[in-house]
Amino acid sequence: MKHPRTAVGALAFSAMSLIYLAASEGYTDKAIIPTKGDVPTLGFGTTTRPDGTAVRMGDSTNPVEALQRKARDLQRFEGALKQCVTVPLYQHEYDAYVDHAYNIGTGAFCGSTIVRRLNAGDYPGACDAILMWKRVGQQDCSIPGNRVCWGLWQRRLATHKQCLGGS
Repeated sequence: MKHPRTAVGALAFSAMSLIYLAASEGYTDKAIIPTKGDVPTLGFGTTTRPDGTAVRMGDSTNPVEALQRKARDLQRFEGALKQCVTVPLYQHEYDAYVDHAYNIGTGAFCGSTIVRRLNAGDYPGACDAILMWKRVGQQDCSIPGNRVCWGLWQRRLATHKQCLGGS
């Protein structure tokens, strides 16, 4: 028997999902610009320093500090999700949505079809809406063999599977 869904306000991003997200982001001990035109990132994809200012080229970190920063970053996205999602969720759904909000930004997440469907009680439709986020500019990342953003599509598929309760 499945446990009932839990009010969003009572949920927190799971440690297992934090580790998965950190691993999928990759680690760097020195600030890098991951993609042309992007902003400097550090550790596990963090773009801000502990004081809230932007990461700058030349900044460095270690794995423990980087994971602590990632956890702090995620708290911001959890707070935004708790503001715009009004229905209870399973832990796996919550983790998937926080991960997705982290990836696309809180404004985009809260204004998305995902949240509209979710708040209307269409849980499977909300999970399916994750797959609508398949573009980088004009590039459709879901096209097999895509060399520009195939990794993004793989991440969407993994988040969709997690949302539906798959591991």
